[in-house]
Amino acid sequence: MTKNKVLQKFLAETGHCSRRQAEELIKRGRVQVNGETAEPGQRVSEGDDVRVDEEVLVGPKEKIYIKLNKPAGYTCTNRKFSGEKNVFDLVPSKEKLFVVGRLDKDSRGLVLLTNDGDWANQLSHPSFGCEKEYEVSFEFRILNFEYEIKKRLLTGVDIGDGDGVVKAKKVAQLNENKFKVVLDQGKKRQIRRMFQALGVEVQDLKRVKIDDINLGSLKEGNWEPLKNKEGKNGELTDHNLR
Repeated sequence: MTKNKVLQKFLAETGHCSRRQAEELIKRGRVQVNGETAEPGQRVSEGDDVRVDEEVLVGPKEKIYIKLNKPAGYTCTNRKFSGEKNVFDLVPSKEKLFVVGRLDKDSRGLVLLTNDGDWANQLSHPSFGCEKEYEVSFEFRILNFEYEIKKRLLTGVDIGDGDGVVKAKKVAQLNENKFKVVLDQGKKRQIRRMFQALGVEVQDLKRVKIDDINLGSLKEGNWEPLKNKEGKNGELTDHNLR
């Protein structure tokens, strides 16, 4: 471990969680350094005993970057439940990974898996304004009021449940029952809730792009290591994948 490293950065580099999640773990008193409850902003040095809920953390580890075409019906969580399909079932890895850009169970398309907390933070924290592009389909044709839908999505829709008014960054109609929607924020099930607030039920939601990473021709249920210089972190590796 590099000496005098900020604790949340170290936690992220071990692959245990993202830097933002590390900050929450520290605030909740779940991180210990040398047997003492850690404080936000605390620094750690080589030889320090760092634990989360008594799990000893070592690292940093070699970084892994994966893009996956998530099928509908799969969850995007590190917690696995009996009888539930999970994206980590699709990717055999020796290392603990976490999801960048979660999708709800009913949605499909591009998700990223990594053990690089800094990279994950750059793609997920609202302050970086990372764009995510979706194709949104409906069972019935959207006629006569498509202009009003686009206008409302761009100016703001109140989705309730404490999240208030949210808006899309870009909206385009692809055909009579499909829209392209680009977000630079990400509330839980945001797109579905935006259209629901406008009285339109989403039939299918597929993410096709995160920042400069495209889903491309990757088949549903398949994954691949990110190619050289794709994304924001230079050369990538599949060294720790079986």
